[in-house]
Amino acid sequence: MVRHPRPGSTMSDKEARPSEGSSGARAATVSDIHELMRRKEEIEAQIKANYDVLEGQKGVGMDEPLVDCEGYPRADVDLYQVRTARHNIICLQNDHKAVMKQVEEALHQLHARDKEKQARDMAEAHQEAMSHRRGHSHSLPQAFAKVNSVSPGSPASTAGLQVDDEIVEFGSVNPQNFQSLHNISSVVQHSEGKPLNVTVIRRGEKHQLRLVPSRWTGRGLLGCNIVPLQR
Repeated sequence: MVRHPRPGSTMSDKEARPSEGSSGARAATVSDIHELMRRKEEIEAQIKANYDVLEGQKGVGMDEPLVDCEGYPRADVDLYQVRTARHNIICLQNDHKAVMKQVEEALHQLHARDKEKQARDMAEAHQEAMSHRRGHSHSLPQAFAKVNSVSPGSPASTAGLQVDDEIVEFGSVNPQNFQSLHNISSVVQHSEGKPLNVTVIRRGEKHQLRLVPSRWTGRGLLGCNIVPLQR
């Protein structure tokens, strides 16, 4: 149905804008954008309907004169329909421009809120990770020695020991009874061929290994070098 508004009537600001509360404009939502797009399509359909009216009146369009060469009103077109359709088109185009501006503003608001939410989520995740890391590091046992070399193919390598592993348990040796590397050497000598529970701290994480001191192609029963940690 072709729109026939009163002269000078256009879509009101209240009709064109997303609903507002008494405390001022609220943030646009996805449903607001959907409603604005629905209005946009409705306006475009009305504009087309009015252009169809002009096309049906000898294709007069928006600018063709409505008087003949002698200055008299044309008798071959319905002047009222043409003038009404032209007026409708002008009003509807203004409405369309206003709605498109509202769509742009609403999309900008949504994108800005999404960026803010993403930034907040990332900050919260980082804070949570840091808190977890601090709490986790506080709960880690005290290391008393460190691995500074591991020979390939050695019992230590087979057990999974790595350079920079910090030792918190080596068989019966722990932070409470460790006095010197002699403690570790004594445990190794009395445990040849027997599995030892070895606990290390590696990049802030605790790892439990099973090390079997044994003869291999290299020197000693471990194939690694361990140094005491200075605390």
